[in-house]
Amino acid sequence: MARDYYEVLGVPRDADAAAIKKAYKTAAKKYHPDVNQGNPDAERLFKEASEAYDVLSTDEKRRVYDQFGHDGLKGRGFDPNFTDLGDILSAFGDLFGGGFSDFFGGGGRGGGRGRAARRGADLEYPLRLPFLEAALGVERTIEVPHHVHCGSCDGRGLNAGASVKACGTCGGAGQVIQAQGFLRIRTVCPACRGQGQSIDAKDQCSGCRGTGRVRQNSEIQLKIPAGAYPGLQLRLTGRGEVGDPGAPAGDLYVTIDVEAHEVFKRDGADIYVTVPVPYPVLCLGGEIDVPTVHGVERLAIAPSTSDGHVSLLSGRGVDHLRMRGTRGDQHVRLMVDVPKSISEEEAQLLRKLAELRSVQTGEGEKGFWQVLLDKFTS
Repeated sequence: MARDYYEVLGVPRDADAAAIKKAYKTAAKKYHPDVNQGNPDAERLFKEASEAYDVLSTDEKRRVYDQFGHDGLKGRGFDPNFTDLGDILSAFGDLFGGGFSDFFGGGGRGGGRGRAARRGADLEYPLRLPFLEAALGVERTIEVPHHVHCGSCDGRGLNAGASVKACGTCGGAGQVIQAQGFLRIRTVCPACRGQGQSIDAKDQCSGCRGTGRVRQNSEIQLKIPAGAYPGLQLRLTGRGEVGDPGAPAGDLYVTIDVEAHEVFKRDGADIYVTVPVPYPVLCLGGEIDVPTVHGVERLAIAPSTSDGHVSLLSGRGVDHLRMRGTRGDQHVRLMVDVPKSISEEEAQLLRKLAELRSVQTGEGEKGFWQVLLDKFTS
């Protein structure tokens, strides 16, 4: 089980950004594999500290982590997911001036030909669904633009028979040494940007212009689970941007949004609906048809049911995503259905009912039924 990130960095939960950054630098110096030769736990602890810093140094990630923990980060696509040391060096090398390799005395794994192949970047795809499709689940085909390895050069960026040459500026090291007074500072090579390699223009693959990557649209079959809600993220492993040759591709996160419905309202897995009911049915009892997301249901109305009464249809809500095989409920609010117009016969019956119920008030004021009659007969 993953350790608490505050515990990993040794800081309190109310630590500010400066304290978190200082704690990470301390941990990085302590556990960096280049200064812990022969320690099999060093790289694991270094990665753990880097993941903790990635989350706690970002306001949104930290807010989600404080409220929902590690599972909350994964559910929203915030899982740091560093696959190797190269990912960490690329993300946080600038914290140490010229990079981790400079900080630890040069060489190491941070630059030049020793750089680890980097995993591809993650992508996010927003998908808006109608209310009922999200409630019941649906299969969709989406088209995602992303980069893949060039088919002409297999991602190398070179024409057939061509080869990569060492950078003429840094000699393939990926770093250069600059003298400032009596100080010698090692920095990333400005010519090859730390790659340690160069490709002649004539040797570049014409299909990708030497980048090793081309852009394409990929069709992806996507299964949306029943009970999908706004903000839900579906992770498709390896469907993001392509990585360096030999490294895995990034992931694709599909973020769900849901349209409002004219009849149904949703709260979690529960559904809420308001249904008009004729006054005689509320008084005498009976049965009515009630719409649910799963179809029409018959609902029994007890005699003398009041306006605004809420009936419960158990298990007629939407699926619980975290509790497979269970559903929420549907809450049915019953409302008096007042007709827009009535016949003279109906008006006479209402007057008779008003007389039997003795609802008229004195002093010339009109009772409820008289007001109702005036409304319909005017």
